Amino acid sequence: MINANDPHLKSWLYIESGSDFPIQNIPFGVFKPKNRTNPRVGTRLGNFVIDLAAIAELGYFKTEGIPSKEVFERHTLNDFIALGKPVWRNVREKISEIFNLENREFWNTPDFREDVVYNLLDIEMLMPVSVGDYTDFYSSLEHATNVGKMFRDVNNPLLPNWKHIPVGYHGRSSSIVISGTNIHRPMGQIIVGEDENPIFSPSRNLDFELELAFISGKTSKLGERISTKEAVNSIFGLVLFNDLSARDIQRWEYVPLGPFLSKNFGSVISPWVVTLDALEPFKVHGPKQDVPVLPYLEFDGASNYDIHLEVFLQPEDGRENRICRSNFKYMYWNMFQQLAHQTVGGCNINVGDLYGSGTISGPTHDSFGSMLELSWKGTKPILLSDGSSRKFLEDNDTVIFRGHAEKDGIKIGFGEATTKILPAIQ
Repeated sequence: MINANDPHLKSWLYIESGSDFPIQNIPFGVFKPKNRTNPRVGTRLGNFVIDLAAIAELGYFKTEGIPSKEVFERHTLNDFIALGKPVWRNVREKISEIFNLENREFWNTPDFREDVVYNLLDIEMLMPVSVGDYTDFYSSLEHATNVGKMFRDVNNPLLPNWKHIPVGYHGRSSSIVISGTNIHRPMGQIIVGEDENPIFSPSRNLDFELELAFISGKTSKLGERISTKEAVNSIFGLVLFNDLSARDIQRWEYVPLGPFLSKNFGSVISPWVVTLDALEPFKVHGPKQDVPVLPYLEFDGASNYDIHLEVFLQPEDGRENRICRSNFKYMYWNMFQQLAHQTVGGCNINVGDLYGSGTISGPTHDSFGSMLELSWKGTKPILLSDGSSRKFLEDNDTVIFRGHAEKDGIKIGFGEATTKILPAIQ
């Protein structure tokens, strides 16, 4: 039993009904108060950000396995994550206890509130982790099938390996950025029409990919494997992940080594890392894997999470248009299998490594997780509320990802991953 997940808990801080951040969430992130120069590690309750360094300085984490308050005065969560799952859980439990409505010691203490609690408007969110390495998977059966139908064979869309391994590639970590960072349309080589030779041009088929990403919570040695069972304790938490993709650049460059320039110009994450502990009540069984997997990929029990996901597109000076509703529970390959596969050959991992789930598409057209699928390679334009339409993203479009899990009246949310597409730099 994880006490912090109790659906009956209430906080002495005011939290609006339906907030992504009730007292049962307690995510972790890094923020900078406007009246300070140095970043701080924090959590969020409703529209308040809690300074964990200040709580540690007041002595409330002494019994929680934290060596010193300095771990909460870092520019990233990496040092905190490296302390391991028992510490993550203990700190989350202590925060729950401190902000519990029944704990009058704190909510009747003005000095505590002044030192510890910030209004969301008075802080700036920063990248939560230093991402050393980044892997992107391709683990949605519906997405892989849709893409296969468009570009390969309608009757045989999946490649022979797809149901045997969680397909993935190693991507560029330096261009993973925090929500609110705007991304320029990439330049690259594209083929126009039936031409045999490419031209150098801004991408004309810029797309989003609706994903979640997990963050590794341990460091392993070269040659060491992490099993699917061990992976459960080796993952810190999840963020929303917009893995932007230039489809026309990718089409020309991907043979034989896969995407390169089409994927390395910018990917956007949400600022708060929601822990697997907070998501524990929302675990569900994933789709049946109808081809037997090799023993190292076997996994018992519920392995997916019922997380509702939405994508909104907002034209410049226009309204938000919801163009996609999907769910993380659709994923054919789960994150524990992905981490086991990543390490089975002896690849070592580090705290803070980031792993994209791959585009999350569902079984219906409105649950497809990319514009490539929603517009079916540009043949079925998406109509927006202002009367315009989209085949792919246009300059000055804003893309907004939102996601949450909900059960027994408790909503555990991720906030937003937002980016605006700026014109290419030519």
